[in-house]
Amino acid sequence: MAADDLVALAEIEMYSDLIIAAAATPGERLTAERIDTILCVERDPKQPRVPQQRVSDEDLSQSN
Repeated sequence: MAADDLVALAEIEMYSDLIIAAAATPGERLTAERIDTILCVERDPKQPRVPQQRVSDEDLSQSN
């Protein structure tokens, strides 16, 4: 099995876990903390929740 297949299977499992959790809490949105728990993610509270968008050198040259 190719490495890409393993990554895809892991992503599918993560999405499945989120869908199951969301279905188990009808009428409510999953909080960011609950999503982190479901996905077994530990966050540094000093870091922003949403990662900063990467900017390529090409993007920088086009904006100038």
